[in-house]
Amino acid sequence: MMYEYFLIVIILGFVLAISSLLKILGVINISSDWFWFLAGLGLIVEAVISLNKQIRFDKKYKILEKK
Repeated sequence: MMYEYFLIVIILGFVLAISSLLKILGVINISSDWFWFLAGLGLIVEAVISLNKQIRFDKKYKILEKK
């Protein structure tokens, strides 16, 4: 399940890099809003991955808090 999330981040990264390069070269003309939309999606997926890992870590090692 986690590998699919990593794949989404990699694909979004490639789309961002390629679309930025094509815009710089003048091949396409896209709004910067699309760039930030894709960047936001990538950040959301990375946050989900990080949260899932933290939850699994906490369950596995049962962190105790001092009172």
